[in-house]
Amino acid sequence: MNIHEYQAKELLAAYGVPVPAGKLALTPKEAYEAAKGFGGKAVVKAQAHCGGRGKAGGVKLARTAEEAKELAKKMIGMKLITPQTGADGKTVRKLYVTEMIGIKKEYYLSLLTDSANACLSFIASSEGGTEIEKVSAEHPEKIAREQVSAEVGVKGYTARLLAKKIGLPEENLREFTQILQKLYRCYLENDCTLIEINPLVLTDKEGLSALDAKITFDDNALPRRPEIAALRDELEEDPKEIEAEKYGLNYIALDGSIGCMVNGAGLAMATMDIIKHFGASPANFLDVGGSANEEKITAAFGILLSDRHVKAILVNVFGGIMKCDIIASGIVAAAKKTAIGVPVVVRLEGTNVEKGKEILRESGLSLISADDLGDAARKCVALVKAGEEA
Repeated sequence: MNIHEYQAKELLAAYGVPVPAGKLALTPKEAYEAAKGFGGKAVVKAQAHCGGRGKAGGVKLARTAEEAKELAKKMIGMKLITPQTGADGKTVRKLYVTEMIGIKKEYYLSLLTDSANACLSFIASSEGGTEIEKVSAEHPEKIAREQVSAEVGVKGYTARLLAKKIGLPEENLREFTQILQKLYRCYLENDCTLIEINPLVLTDKEGLSALDAKITFDDNALPRRPEIAALRDELEEDPKEIEAEKYGLNYIALDGSIGCMVNGAGLAMATMDIIKHFGASPANFLDVGGSANEEKITAAFGILLSDRHVKAILVNVFGGIMKCDIIASGIVAAAKKTAIGVPVVVRLEGTNVEKGKEILRESGLSLISADDLGDAARKCVALVKAGEEA
């Protein structure tokens, strides 16, 4: 689960991490009052679950409270389009107005789960700011990493090693160490999956401050973290993903043209890969699970068809616990309830597969049967390309 910058900063501030003073603004008048409280000079920041806001016009400097008000008029309701949002963009509904501080140097700092090494890792760089992805790709030597063991925690030597690698002034080492320790505590106590500060700045007053912050949480931990779950903003999420959650479907929207309905995460990944292999792109990841029934399949079809980018659907099901004939019956019943206006290719394999294929053949529906996964992917890609050329 993602949260807004203002929420992330409030959480970090609660742990003692230094952040610039700021106020949430939902109207131009509130932006005016917030900027006025900071002496007129302020930073007006669009709140949306995406990176690259600055380059997209979502971060503006105001020299007066009146200017902050005018900026807010333009920013509230605007479509923020960044590399992370895609062409559809994000609608700005909230602004965060912060005090303007002097900056001497920008750094990058994050804490995340290091699955490969079964620990947490701090990642830092002397090149903080909007181009950190470019720095990572073109100058990996400027990215510093330090692992943290759960048994040991964050010790002084960890901070010293990281500070040295990014060229942090010696006089800021103590404060830097405290920030790392506070981030570590926040991470563990709130079931985070990422805490990112970009940039962490050295101010003109020689102190450190988290100028921007991003925090994500483990969705599986939310039932035991009601205070974190309460921070969720569903308006920032894909409606299709919210609908899928209601039915226990694992769904992630992507930007391709072939909708995928699969049972099993591994099989879903393989399905997406083979679609790419044959020259198209998946429109989603959708795992209906091993206990898929008519209700779930009907909901899955509805979610796939609500995506205007979907030009064909590939159903790839392996009958194990749930037998193929039962799955086929569910597909037929769901298809009859849903107005399906795109080609549907179905690949069944596993227990009672022949019975399942017979049910599909006798359904009277224009479902396209496939012999194997490769055959299904080829047929789907060909149908999409034929539609594009028509």
